[in-house]
This record gives sequence, C-alpha cells and structure tokens, in this order.
Amino acid sequence: MKIGFIGLGMMGRGIAQNLLRTGQSIIVHDRMERATAPFADQGAAVAASARELAAAADLVFTSLPTPADVLAVFEGENGLAAGLRPGTAWFDLTTNSVDVVRQIEAQLAKAGVDFLDAPVSGGPAGAASGKLAIWIGGNAAAYDRFRPVLDSIADQVQHVGPIGAGTITKLAHNMASAAIKSVIAEVITMGVKAGADPLALWGAMRTGAAGRMRGFDNVQRFLAGTTETSSFALRLMQKDINLALQLGRELDVPMRLCAAVGQDVHEAMSRGWGGHDSQSVLVLQQQRAGIDPIAIPDADVRRVIALG
Repeated sequence: MKIGFIGLGMMGRGIAQNLLRTGQSIIVHDRMERATAPFADQGAAVAASARELAAAADLVFTSLPTPADVLAVFEGENGLAAGLRPGTAWFDLTTNSVDVVRQIEAQLAKAGVDFLDAPVSGGPAGAASGKLAIWIGGNAAAYDRFRPVLDSIADQVQHVGPIGAGTITKLAHNMASAAIKSVIAEVITMGVKAGADPLALWGAMRTGAAGRMRGFDNVQRFLAGTTETSSFALRLMQKDINLALQLGRELDVPMRLCAAVGQDVHEAMSRGWGGHDSQSVLVLQQQRAGIDPIAIPDADVRRVIALG
C-alpha cells in the first residue's frame, strides 16, 4: 500500500516520520521544498503536486494549518480532487471546519473516494512520539480498513460518528481547554494578589477534588441526567463562589469568567435547585440551546471513564 502525506509542518512531519519508522511506503508533498528533503533522504518519494501524490497513493493524509489550506490542496487542476481514484481514502488530520469537511466528503463520495475528518490532539511532541489522539468522523468501513495504519501513528484512535463528528469533537475539546485555562488564570491571579505563593497555591489546588480528577470527568451527573441527586449541593457551591468573587472585588481583580459562572449559579438557585447537585447548573446550557436533556446510562458513563 502506498501512503501519501501532504503537510510536513510541526505536526505533520512527526506523524509522517512515524509512518516511515513502521516501514510504510510513503510519498510526500509540501509547498516548502525544504520540508520534503529529509524524507527524500530517508527513501520517501516526493510528489511535485497534490494531484501527482493522489494518483500514486492508496491512502492520503493531510495535515495543514487552516480550512482554506485544505481547500487549496483539494481544488484545482493540480489538486487532490483531480488525482484521487475510486477506492482510495483521504484522512484529513487538520483542525478543519465542519462545513468544509462535509462539503469535501459529499463531493468525493460521488467519485467513490472515502473522505474522513480526523483531527489530532497531542501537539508536536505527541505527533513525534505517537502519544496522540485521533478523532475520526466518516465512513466506518473505511475507518476499519485503515485502522492498523492509524494505530501506527497514534495511541488513542476513536471513530466518533459520521462525517464532521471528528471536527466537532476537536473544536469542543480545544474550546473547553482554552476556557478552563482562562478560569484557572483568574483564580490564581486572585490568590496571588491575596497573598498566596503561586507555586504553593497551584500545587495545593492540584490535590483537591477537582485537581485530582481529569478535567473532563467532573460532569458525570450532568451526562447521566441525575443532577437532582446531590453529592455536593448547589447552594454550597454558590456560597463558595460568592466568597471567591467577594475576595476578587476586594482586591480589584477582574474575574469575568468566574462572574459569569456565578450568574448561572444564581439563575439555577432561583429555579429552586439549591438542594440539587452542583452539576445541575450545567443543565441551564442545554435548556438555552433547546436540546433534549442528556441522559446517558450511568453504566456507560462509567465505562468511558474506566477506559482512561
């Protein structure tokens, strides 16, 4: 099997190197000639265009900066669309847009080509080491067919649904990551201005209930739809939030994100949820979005957590 790889930047070069290390036969392309030179030195073929690469490959990977870059590689007389053959597959590792991946998939499906969105998480170090997550949306049969190749470049490979599901997962993950870090910046700033040593404060926070738990795990009751049963009541969380916000005001520390959380808690309390679990405040967001209540069986939630 011949594997084509386009985009040998900070992420792509590590992934492509891992393909080479496992003995795969690869052909590479990048708009920067200096990016392909190390691969040519190791025996990889170099394509002059995306079209040339597609015509020679059974499986194509792209790892590019933006949706516009993906479309530029896809379209035109020298693009992937002009060279991909029926029966081949293209996994796009780019953090793309949902509209773009669905547009490409619909067009290629007519030509008998499988396109799957497959964004990655792990950074350049993870790309180089293989400690990488890949979240894949698209044809499940194509995913199964090329699963051994995917396992050679990542240790956490998951098919998460139809086309677009991988991209949705990546965008949700990165948005949550950015928001969590911003909130932590607010509270550490508050703590330091109040007189705490930053290292001692951060180290102590990591040993608390939230600090010991993986950041995405502390929503189990919300996902199971069981927030009316309490392990830590909303009214108690509101007391703690109010005390923290009061300290921030006294110290003249801006805490915009934390204040927004406080407003949500106040709204939930006004609905009579004070005796519900602290996670009940999360229910407000799905109500605002007009979606049905999430109610995943508790056993399924625990199964996912057990996977690590």
